Amino acid sequence: MTLMKDLPYTSLQFYATAPYGCSYIPGRTARSQVATPSHLIDTLLYTTLVQSGFRRSGVFTYRPHCDACNACIPVRIGIDRFTPDRSQRRAFARNAPLEALEHPLLFNEEHYALYQRYQAMRHAGGGMDQDNREQYTHFLLQSHIDTRMIEFRENGALRAISIIDCLSDGLSSVYTFYDPENPSAGYGTYAILWQIEVCKRVGLPYLYLGYWIRDSHKMSYKARFRPLEGRVDSEWRELSNEDFKRLG
Repeated sequence: MTLMKDLPYTSLQFYATAPYGCSYIPGRTARSQVATPSHLIDTLLYTTLVQSGFRRSGVFTYRPHCDACNACIPVRIGIDRFTPDRSQRRAFARNAPLEALEHPLLFNEEHYALYQRYQAMRHAGGGMDQDNREQYTHFLLQSHIDTRMIEFRENGALRAISIIDCLSDGLSSVYTFYDPENPSAGYGTYAILWQIEVCKRVGLPYLYLGYWIRDSHKMSYKARFRPLEGRVDSEWRELSNEDFKRLG
C-alpha cells in the first residue's frame, strides 16, 4: 500500500487492484485505486475524495487507475449554470405527478423486484442482471456516509428509486433504477433533474454524476446535461464540444 500524496488525510491508505475486465468498454482491462480503511471515510472525507475523482460502490471507495487508459472522466453539474434543454423540460413536466418519498436504507422486496426488472431489461448480460439479494444489498444499501434512498411513486405505484449521497458541496447521484417497461417516460432524466432542484433548494453548488465515458453507451446520457464540468488533468473545468469528441 502507498500513501496518497495529493490528499491531506494521512489516516488513509491507497492501493491499486489487480487488472480486471473493464465493464464499460469491451476488450479493455481496468484497474482501480482503492481508499482504505473504509470505516474512516465519513461524509467530510468522502467529499474530498469525490472532489479528487473518487466514487463509491457500497463501502468500496475507488477511482480508475488504469495502466493505458484515461477514458473515465469524473463529471458534475454546476447548479447555478445549468439550464435544461427542451427534452429535459418535457421529461420534468411529464413526471411532475411523481411523489418523492424518502425511505430507510434497508432491504425491501418491492425495491429489489424493480431492480431486477430494470437490470434484466436495460442491462441484460452486464453481470448486474444476476445480482442476488446479498449483492444488491452490498451495492446500494451499505454506506458509512450520509446516504438517502428516494422512492418516486405515481398513484402509489413504484416507478423509480434513487440512491443519493449528501456531500459538503453537493449531492452525489449514486444510482437510479426505474420501471423499464415505459422507456419514453424519462424516469432517469427526471431523477437527475429532481436532484438538481434539491441542490438549488438547499444551496448546494454541485451534483456529481460519477464518470462519463465517451465510448460507453451506458454513460452517454450524462453528456446531455450542459454545461457539464469534468475533472481533467487533476483540475475541474467546463467540458467543451471538442472535449466530448476528444476525451477518452
